Amino acid sequence: MTVSERAHELAIAAAQAAADKKAQDITIIDVGDQLAITDAFVLAAAPNERQVLAIVDAIEERLLEMPDKAKPIRREGERGGRWVLLDYVDIVVHVQHTEEREFYGLDRLWKDCPTIPFVDRDLVEADAGSATAE
Repeated sequence: MTVSERAHELAIAAAQAAADKKAQDITIIDVGDQLAITDAFVLAAAPNERQVLAIVDAIEERLLEMPDKAKPIRREGERGGRWVLLDYVDIVVHVQHTEEREFYGLDRLWKDCPTIPFVDRDLVEADAGSATAE
């Protein structure tokens, strides 16, 4: 894995913020060996433009709350709400409408790169709660 500790921390925080807003198909791709400009891509999808924008806002808020506040140096695509890109230098976040996610297939484009495991903490807590109830 070539991602820095900072990039890993940002990527996991961004992915969790997206999950908290019910993003779908969240993936973190380690692109550090392939790109010199960033370490990781965080990909997330939503079924409508309003949710895409809500996910983007949640990610920005979460990363600003971190001890080493992170603010994107660039934010693109917000007006249409179909594909919003947040560039944090260490990571680049892509929040896409489900149709764009399927059409552009960033997962397929970067399939040779390793992924960084991410599990929504709410799913872990739900599994732990159901296991203790049995």
